[in-house]
Amino acid sequence: RHIRDADMDALRDHYCIPLNFECAATDEMQAIVLRLKPHAVCLVPERREERTTEGGLDVAGDEARLTQYIAPLASAGCRVSMFMGHDPRQIEASARIGAAVVELHTGHYSDLHAEGRMAEAEAELAALREGARLAASLGLEVHAGHGLTYDNVAPVAAMPELAELNI
Repeated sequence: RHIRDADMDALRDHYCIPLNFECAATDEMQAIVLRLKPHAVCLVPERREERTTEGGLDVAGDEARLTQYIAPLASAGCRVSMFMGHDPRQIEASARIGAAVVELHTGHYSDLHAEGRMAEAEAELAALREGARLAASLGLEVHAGHGLTYDNVAPVAAMPELAELNI
């Protein structure tokens, strides 16, 4: 949706930098990833209406398919990340399917912060912290992102479990 195949080929062929793809868990995208072998792949919902109520993928509800989907990506040397909410069921499912990373969806926190609903934003931030702790305890690398801005990122960036922010 945002990049053409020729762009990906050019990046891979002309730059010696790690590539990080964000894509849906479709057969078409799997074929592209296996052809290009980027350093990292973050799996995201294909359409906005696929988001769970917490935001992000429903790994627990699609565990069997996603286990088979990511296995060849990991075998090809790609670090696979699941974009998800802080729901413990989703985080635990990500560990079970063999993901290396979870990227916690910070969109709801960001929206609440922007609307000035600070008590609710703090509650959402606390839930994100718990999700980060759980993910790290399961051996998952923790990333976070979506909707973060200069004004709201500091409390998220302060989470000791976070290895990467995507802004």
